[in-house]
Amino acid sequence: MSGEEPGHGLPHGGPGDDEALLARMRAAPVLAGPLPRFAPEDAPDAPGPLFAGWLDRALADGVPEPHVTTLSTTGADGAPSARVLMLRGVDIADCACVFASDAGSPKGEDLAANPRAALSWYWPAHGRQIRMTGPVTALGGDTARADFLGRSAASRTAGFTGRMSRPLSGPREYDRARQAAQALVEGEPGRVPDGHTVYRLRAQEAEFFQADPERFHVRVRYTRTDEGWTRTLLWP
Repeated sequence: MSGEEPGHGLPHGGPGDDEALLARMRAAPVLAGPLPRFAPEDAPDAPGPLFAGWLDRALADGVPEPHVTTLSTTGADGAPSARVLMLRGVDIADCACVFASDAGSPKGEDLAANPRAALSWYWPAHGRQIRMTGPVTALGGDTARADFLGRSAASRTAGFTGRMSRPLSGPREYDRARQAAQALVEGEPGRVPDGHTVYRLRAQEAEFFQADPERFHVRVRYTRTDEGWTRTLLWP
C-alpha cells in the first residue's frame, strides 16, 4: 500500500462523502413530468383492468421494462427479502400475476415456507406505483415446461447453470458451469430443469399510486371480498 486514504481514486470518495451524496440526492429531479392524470372516480370496479391499462400505457410510451417487478417474500424465520424479476403473465379478470423461479432458490424456499408475497412496480416516467399482495401457488409442470422452453437459448442456459444465490469461488467456476449448461441446452433442447417452477400471485389487495408534480398525489386501494372488490380512496 502507498499510504493512500481509503476511497482514493474512487469517484466522490473520502471523509464526509455521505453529506455530499445526500446533497446530490436532494438535487436530483423528482416527478419532473409531464405525468399522466388519474381520476379515481373513473377507476374500474376491479383492479385487473386498471393494472392492464397502466401496463399497456407504459409499454406504448416506451417506459423501460415496465413488466419488471419487485417480488417481496418472507422466510420461515420471518425475515423479509426482495428481488427484481420479470413478469411472465397476467390474469386480468382475476387480478393475478405470474412469475417463475427455481424451487430451490431463496425465493422458492421462502414461498414454500410462507406462500404469501407482494409484487410492486415503479415507473418513474409516469410517476406511477402499483403494489399487489396475496397468496402464491405453484402451477403445474406443464406450465413450467412451456414457460421454460419458450425462453431464449441464453435464458435456458442460465436456468441450467443453477445454484442461484449460492457462494461462487470465482469467474472460472461460473464459466465452466455456463459452458456445461450451454452444451446441455444444445444437446437436449427439450429438457427443463427439475426445479423450474411457475408461480401465481392472486391479489387480495392492489394499490395504485399516481404521483403529481404539485404533490397532489392520488392513491386507490382495492380489497378482494367474497362478493367481489371494494375500492377505497386513500390519503397518499
